[in-house]
Amino acid sequence: MTLIPKQEVLCGDVGYIITGIKDAKEIKVGDTLTHVHAPCDVAIDGFADVKPMVFAGIYPIENEYFEDLRDSLEKLQLNDSSLVYEPETSIALGFGFRCGFLGMLHLEIIQERLSREFNQEVITTVPNVSYVAETTKGEVLTINTPNDLPDSNHLNYVEEPYIRAQIITKPDYIGTIIKLCMDKRGILMKQHYLTPERVELHFDMPLAEIVFDFYDRLKSSTRGYASFDYYPLDYRKSDIIKLDIKLNGDNVDALSALVHREKAEQVGRRMCEKLKELLPKHQFVIAIQAAVGAKIIARETISAMRKDVTAKCYGGDISRKRKLLEKQKEGKKKMRQIGSVEVPQKAFLDVLKLDS
Repeated sequence: MTLIPKQEVLCGDVGYIITGIKDAKEIKVGDTLTHVHAPCDVAIDGFADVKPMVFAGIYPIENEYFEDLRDSLEKLQLNDSSLVYEPETSIALGFGFRCGFLGMLHLEIIQERLSREFNQEVITTVPNVSYVAETTKGEVLTINTPNDLPDSNHLNYVEEPYIRAQIITKPDYIGTIIKLCMDKRGILMKQHYLTPERVELHFDMPLAEIVFDFYDRLKSSTRGYASFDYYPLDYRKSDIIKLDIKLNGDNVDALSALVHREKAEQVGRRMCEKLKELLPKHQFVIAIQAAVGAKIIARETISAMRKDVTAKCYGGDISRKRKLLEKQKEGKKKMRQIGSVEVPQKAFLDVLKLDS
């Protein structure tokens, strides 16, 4: 690092130094610079590190674009230090990156910038938070993806992150907000009237419950008269399980999620219903299933596109029509066995916008 000649930056000065260092990731904004021969005793407190709260996998549509995606993420990180990523591999999706975001809005912004600025069309997996699990062998693991969660037979417990939510609203909406937060497994900690027209509510809530639709539901249920802020608290034990989404019996890794056991059936049913709306019809029947382990907890079926094979039969014996229909039925069954279901890229993120 070369300082300006004439010693314009002097000992005791506070400010910013712009450098061209790219690989020295240990140098961060807010660090104290000191002289090697006359070091300072105590460094000035720098800025707190930005901690990603939501994690999701980002994969290229084709594996050949993996290096292009890496270059694009590096360029994005230059002007967005809150973006964190590391390489990861999925059996179904191939090579991609595990990315950390500040929230769902940040995720959508990054995905949109990848598309507009770098012409990168990507597949985004179901966003989730980071959990902590202890195995029966006493190992403590950080769970960032559903595939990281060990089998229930090898688990002692799972802890999920909790946040302290602060909501300021009008007194008219107290009941609505308390019901919404209770539905999200929240605990009311404090209720305080700031003015006769403003009330402040504090809740302890699991971070995973506010990742998807909480903010939208809060705004819609209060007609916009509610402000929301939160900060992380700690990790607490919870009954977390892995929810798999299957298309014709095959797991879709991008749609797997970690959810609370009490909400698994509700979330699975809503995801199946949403996928039924988003997936296009194929030449064969598509079974959409939500499963916990080997147990199917929800199912929807997309019927096949069907050609009227009896249209050319003008009268005649009914057995001829039946023969044509049976032949079509056998063809559909064979096609289902060898056919693959195409999931549109847009569906991977739209399926998360579940209706309340």
